[in-house]
Formats: sequence, C-alpha cells, structure tokens
Amino acid sequence: MKQLKFSKGKLFLTGVFLFAGLSLYAQTSLDLFTISGRFGPSQTAGKPVEGSNKEIGALVNLKIPIILSDRSIFYSELSYFNSHVESDQTLAADVANPLNLHGFILQTGLVQSLNDHQKFQLLLVPRFMSDFENVTSANWQWGGVFLFENRYSDKLMLRFGAMYNTEMFGPALNPLLHVDWQITPKWSISGMLPIFAKVKYQAYENLSLGLSHFGLVTSYRLGNTAYANDYIERTSIDLTLFARQRIAGNLYVEGRAGYALGRKYSQYAQDQKVDFRVMIFSFGDDRELKNQMMKTGPIANVRLVYNLPLD
Repeated sequence: MKQLKFSKGKLFLTGVFLFAGLSLYAQTSLDLFTISGRFGPSQTAGKPVEGSNKEIGALVNLKIPIILSDRSIFYSELSYFNSHVESDQTLAADVANPLNLHGFILQTGLVQSLNDHQKFQLLLVPRFMSDFENVTSANWQWGGVFLFENRYSDKLMLRFGAMYNTEMFGPALNPLLHVDWQITPKWSISGMLPIFAKVKYQAYENLSLGLSHFGLVTSYRLGNTAYANDYIERTSIDLTLFARQRIAGNLYVEGRAGYALGRKYSQYAQDQKVDFRVMIFSFGDDRELKNQMMKTGPIANVRLVYNLPLD
C-alpha cells in the first residue's frame, strides 16, 4: 500500500480524520475539547453525622490522535476531574471536611486497523488522584483498556473489551461495550457502557436533545496529616436530559439537568480494601466506613465543547 505523506501543518487534523476512518465509522463528529462545570444543590445527608451537603465540580477533556501510518494512530486523551464537597457540620478531626479532590486520567496507546471492518485499541491508563496535599507516588494508579472493534454497517459499529485499574480500594475490572449506532437520520445512540452514553435526537441542524448517562467510580488518596493515607471513594450514576446548541462555527454549549443516583463520597482508612471489584459488584468487601457525604439528588451541568465534523 502506498505510504501517505503529510506536512507538519496538517499532521494533527490529518490524524483526526484518519482516526475517524479507523475507529469512528458511525459517528459524524468528534468532541476534541470539552470544559464543563457541575453543581449539586445543598441536601441533608451524611453518615454518621447528617448535615447540609453540597457539591460543585469541573471536567476538562482533550483528545489528541497522531498519525503513525495509514493504518495506525497513536491516540491520547487527557481528562481532569475536580470535586468540592463540604458539610455545614463540625465533624471528627480525622474526617475530611471539606473535600477538595483532583483527578488526572490519561489514556494513551495504539489504535490499529486490522482490515476494512475490524480494529483494536490498546491503551495505558495511568491516573493521578489526590487532594494536592503531601503528594507521593501513592497517589498514582495504574490501569489499561483493550477494545476490539467491528464495523457491521455504515450506521453501526461496536467495540468489545475491558478496563482494569488499581484503585485505592483494590483491583477493579469493568467489561466495556462501545456503541455507535445511527438508528435513523434523526436518532442515534453512542457511548462506552457502562461509563457513559447518549441517546440523541437531532431536532434541528444546530440543536440536539436527548438523554445522557455518566457513571465512573473513582478513588482519591488524602494527604492531610489529620487523616493521611485515608482515601475517598466517589460513586455516582448521573442520568440527565441534555440540550446542545451550536453557538459559532464548531463551538457548542450543552446544558444537562437530572439526578445523580447512588451518589456518595465515602472515606476509608488506607488498609480498608476489597478483594476484587467487577463493575459495581465487590468481592470481600468488609470495609469499615469512616464517613460518607452526599446522596442521590438533583444535578446540573453546563459544558462548552469544540466539536470537529468528520464527514
């Protein structure tokens, strides 16, 4: 096959479009950059001490596909998560309040085309999860993702695989199913289940509406000397309605509103582990809870997105 040649000025965008050809058959665009803010209003919650709890947070996401050859892409995706949670109650000295949590998750590795219909992705996924106090190597977590992709038609592509990570609470494995399905010209489903998904209705050329799901368990090492080496486990399944409007060129604003189901920020001592976790199912979980903030409740999210068309 003839070797492709690219100028430096076109390298990034060429990589984006080739990445689209390798792995995003059913999608017509790619969210290259996203920045968002999250708000959970005050609610009465908390264990063992109830109080008024509130949550604010942020997300920044950047995707960088770089071409290696006409069949290979070196793909990187960097996400930053921030959560701030506090209670109006005076809690024990060894209980974190407020919580200021920061997470950096990098996905980086190879996207390889096998033939015209099948590909695979092999990504390393290091995480840095911290409250930014007394940072050490213990704040790092290590993991990986493997996905096998099959194109069934111009409108349907599926990926099957798994994600593994060494969480603060122990090893965790998540089976993954990525769906990109253009059901009709107006309706589509896309996402990486069980982590995120969207059911979208293209109401107008510049406006889409639908249902969004996001659920990712994360854990953060605490460095404050009062509770050094404890960790926070954050759990939430965000189910929201969304509206996405083009505001200029490839720039969109998206609003989401709904409920954070099973939301909790749980604090454990560093020696409190589970034997193994598969999705939400834990094996050998005899941990002793120190404290828990938040609960199921309403959530709102506003995001700014730079979206690149792929067709």
